[in-house]
Amino acid sequence: MTTTREIQLGSLRLGGNNPLFLIAGPCVIESEAHARSMAERVAKIAADAGVPYIFKASYDKANRSSVKAFRGPGLSEGLRILGKIKSDLHLPILTDIHDASQAAPAAEVAQTLDLRPGCRLAQ
Repeated sequence: MTTTREIQLGSLRLGGNNPLFLIAGPCVIESEAHARSMAERVAKIAADAGVPYIFKASYDKANRSSVKAFRGPGLSEGLRILGKIKSDLHLPILTDIHDASQAAPAAEVAQTLDLRPGCRLAQ
């Protein structure tokens, strides 16, 4: 019998014998209004279903297939938007980082960081 480990993410307790949880949001932050609208709508759906919700969005989608594709608002503006969603809507935040230098500032806003391929935190 396999057991899963429980972790705490802000006020959420995940894994172990806790119920299913949802991680969702736009792939990349297109604008503050769009990201907030998505967070509000999905949070309502999750709350109505009784499912804990973690908002996920990228401030820099560096792994786009086209160099001309929109990558997002960048680190400073993206973290400002994520921080506002976190504080206004009381949601845990998950975002991804592509470079070790992004870890500390992103960790000030996000409870969870998704380390993208090629990102090395320690040499």
